[in-house]
Amino acid sequence: MARVRGWLYVRCGVEPKTVAALAVVLVAAVCFAAYHFWAGRPETVAVPRVSAAGSAAGVPRPVPSPGPPVVAGARASSGVVVDVAGKVRRPGVRKLPAGSRVADAVKAAGGALPGADTSGLNLARVLADGEQVVVGAPANGPAPGPSGSAPGPTAPISLSTATPEQLETLPGVGPVLAKHIIDYRTQHGGFTSIDQLNEVTGIGDRRFVDLKPLVTP
Repeated sequence: MARVRGWLYVRCGVEPKTVAALAVVLVAAVCFAAYHFWAGRPETVAVPRVSAAGSAAGVPRPVPSPGPPVVAGARASSGVVVDVAGKVRRPGVRKLPAGSRVADAVKAAGGALPGADTSGLNLARVLADGEQVVVGAPANGPAPGPSGSAPGPTAPISLSTATPEQLETLPGVGPVLAKHIIDYRTQHGGFTSIDQLNEVTGIGDRRFVDLKPLVTP
């Protein structure tokens, strides 16, 4: 050992303590380099697991945006209410889809009775809410009563003063349509012209032609 120390001192001019310090520094440098090499190595990254719904596990799913608001009034116009009377199997008030026709109203009431004359009806006409469909009434005559032979009015009826019962003696006019006529004259202060009857809910072109010779303002 003494020879090695002497050799280092003679050949390199370095003290043994200095050599030991250099050795410690060298070892520390090697360890530091090895640590950085290990920390900087590439790592394998696991692919996120996809759930059945199509989103990665642990990833919050997007919340769907709400649809357009439902307008309450949209449901109110989804159908029409009509009164089917006359020679049908099940007369009464029926609610039908919007755009239904007279033929649909007759079918909803069980169909016309055997022998009933439907020539006075336009079966293809689109129904209006609140109107009355009378099956078996003559094209230009009054609706049949319970016995099937109720007479019509003997004189023109005043639209401005007639009672509901008087209005119901007109062809094709039932309780619902009579109420619409009275509601109209209440809102407008009576009728000044027979043509105003066209503005009443439930009065179509064909019904207006039937009623025109039987009424006065």
